Amino acid sequence: MHFQQLTYFVAVAETRHFTRAAEAVHVSQPSLSQQIRALETELGAELFSRARGNIALTDAGEALLPLARRILADAETARQEVQELVQLRSGRVRLGATPSLCTGLLPDVLRAFHDRHPGVRLLLEEGGSHDLVRQLARGALDLALVVLPLPAGSPALTTVELLHEDLVVVSSAAEPAPGRGGRVRIADLRDAPMVMFRHGYNLRELTLAACRAEGFEPSFTVEGGEMDAVLGFVRAGLGIAVVPGMTANRAGHDLRKTPLAGAGLRRTIALAHRSDVAPPRAARELQRMLLELGAASG
Repeated sequence: MHFQQLTYFVAVAETRHFTRAAEAVHVSQPSLSQQIRALETELGAELFSRARGNIALTDAGEALLPLARRILADAETARQEVQELVQLRSGRVRLGATPSLCTGLLPDVLRAFHDRHPGVRLLLEEGGSHDLVRQLARGALDLALVVLPLPAGSPALTTVELLHEDLVVVSSAAEPAPGRGGRVRIADLRDAPMVMFRHGYNLRELTLAACRAEGFEPSFTVEGGEMDAVLGFVRAGLGIAVVPGMTANRAGHDLRKTPLAGAGLRRTIALAHRSDVAPPRAARELQRMLLELGAASG
């Protein structure tokens, strides 16, 4: 008795038609019929009554059907369990993250993941949240760290909040400190030269929205950079920038970090994947580690 024979038997039992069953399991009808006859010979009993072209289960067929379904289900479970173990030894994870998280949050987490699963390849896509959402929708990523809320019209994604992070103002340590009293108000950005991220960065939209809520448009000295470029321009004294606190903490002594006054600005980081596709086993393990980190940070 072979799994293939049981698969063919269940297909005929469910369709009550040899030709349709053959189409369902992608074999020729003669091949399927031959395997059913071989199974009947092996068991010493007919499984189907074929009177007048009507296909019906015999008593032996009725007895075998639930057992066959259980055997095939157990075989599929075994295959999946083994495959998941294989994925943790030699799989891959395609992870997307914003540049600030690539430098702030991910290094320690990815190091811990690599230590536990050294055979798993980590493929990292760096980009703004809007870009990462599009990558998830195309199936190019398994997981992505994105900033909430998602852009309008985003595809169906499952998101879990990971952490909340304060935004701060960074400036060159060689320049006078912005604001007053060790804090910067959003209104103080009105006359301050700013270095601004390119379109597609959630940080850009957050900063612009806060300035517009105060009734002004900020003035940019340089516009369109990625995170490393923005920090480099700030170091050179070209202006100030609003960046995540985690990034500012790692930026070095040549940059000054100044908190925003009052309620300030915060962003919510979430872990996202497509709702219609379960991440592979290795990706789920990385997801678990990230969520544990988020819980500890909260």
